[in-house]
Amino acid sequence: MTEIRKFVTFDEEVLTEGFKKAPQPWRMYAVAAVITNPWAGRYVEDLKPEINTIGPELGEQLTDRIITLAGGGDNIEAYGKSAVVGLEGEIEHASALIHTLRFGNHYRTAVGATSYLSFANTRGPANAPIAVPLMDKHDAGRRSHYLTVQFSIADAPRADELVIVLGGASGGRPHHRIGDRYQDLKDLGHNVDNPAAI
Repeated sequence: MTEIRKFVTFDEEVLTEGFKKAPQPWRMYAVAAVITNPWAGRYVEDLKPEINTIGPELGEQLTDRIITLAGGGDNIEAYGKSAVVGLEGEIEHASALIHTLRFGNHYRTAVGATSYLSFANTRGPANAPIAVPLMDKHDAGRRSHYLTVQFSIADAPRADELVIVLGGASGGRPHHRIGDRYQDLKDLGHNVDNPAAI
């Protein structure tokens, strides 16, 4: 396992959104691990040994922390993942540790999800913006749950580090009113049962 320098937690509770009180408090949260990038400063052809070693451990630890933060997997309706690689790394390094089932399946199982985890992988210096795109854990077309958790860490990632993140939300936008993607498919005359066909 690579060195974990620290964990960082983000927790936002929204009471009023869009000049109107939310029907109930709406929470968005994230847990990040700041780790040493095992591939920093060099080109490595085969990333799989480190993926297989680091991915499961990070997936388990971050999942345990975000489930505790949310008060249980049932309290998470929208979810996602993200990674930011420091300037001595490749975007491929950020992708490597989050785009493996050995990482994401811990979270997917803990929240009882059936949809894939939305994701972002970026590169930046310390205090770079961290954006974790979210979507409904059961319905990828439910636009009310298209959300983004945003925060930064003042001293991370260092040039030779990675920030690996899981994000979640207790529900969709409090006053969502743009409909779902299925109505667009109907309006455009596409097959609603097979949206991938468009």
